[in-house]
Amino acid sequence: MENLVARIRAFNHFYNEVIGALHRDMVNTPYSLTEVRVLCELNLRDRMETGELRRLLELDSGYLSRMLGRFETDGLVTRERSPADARRQIVALTEAGRIAFTNVDERSAAQVRDLLEGLTEEERDRLAASMTAIREILSRSRSAAPYVIRPPRPGDLGWVVQRHGVLYSQEYGWGLCFEARVARLVADYAEKYDPRREASWIAEVDGDRVGCVFCVRRDDETAQLRLLLVEPSARGMGIGRRLVDECLRFAGEAGYRRIMLFTRDVLTDARRIYRTAGFERVEEHTMGGVVEETWVMDL
Repeated sequence: MENLVARIRAFNHFYNEVIGALHRDMVNTPYSLTEVRVLCELNLRDRMETGELRRLLELDSGYLSRMLGRFETDGLVTRERSPADARRQIVALTEAGRIAFTNVDERSAAQVRDLLEGLTEEERDRLAASMTAIREILSRSRSAAPYVIRPPRPGDLGWVVQRHGVLYSQEYGWGLCFEARVARLVADYAEKYDPRREASWIAEVDGDRVGCVFCVRRDDETAQLRLLLVEPSARGMGIGRRLVDECLRFAGEAGYRRIMLFTRDVLTDARRIYRTAGFERVEEHTMGGVVEETWVMDL
């Protein structure tokens, strides 16, 4: 724990140096960083109570009042009493205020573009993903985030193999043999892919891959659902059921009469999804201490 605390503090120091370098350039604008924050919040809303603005940005009421007075003198904002409560004051940006904020905002965006200019595309993707991960882990807000289901792109199949290997090793102790089996399945899919009768999908949250599933040909009348996976951080969002639904929809449209899958009895979350979707367990056998199950559903 102490080592992690030290690493987080070191990162925080580094981050503050980087962000500080960006903010120092604000001295070349008419506004301080705090004033820019106020303009930003007002730009996001048509009208706002000064008390709400003060609480949102945690500003001293006297300091905020003097700042808004200067803005009003410069024609950037208007202030008026609330019609509902004369003790409250409503503040709004004028057109000149919006122009002023836009100029500062564009300058800030240019600074960030300069910061990213020297990075490769892969480094930019890693940076964005890491920032997203930090925000999601510390805010615990991922369960409310929207997600998308899309066809695979270059690099996705490798991710499928890697995440199956890592997650099933961590959660169930399945080792390299299992990962090798997944790699063979994915390679066979890529080499023999028939777009009329086979498909796969990747689930994303905020641009991060969080799940996958494959629908492949078992025989002329039977489709097979394979490689369903949902990252722990995205479980509980309905992604697993949505991926299974995509398989069922595709299998029906592709002309299959039934769909089947193999699973194991320890995969309780996946089995719950299969049962809810309409699959029935028709066979099971034990191999090496593991209970293998066959589930089937008519389409």
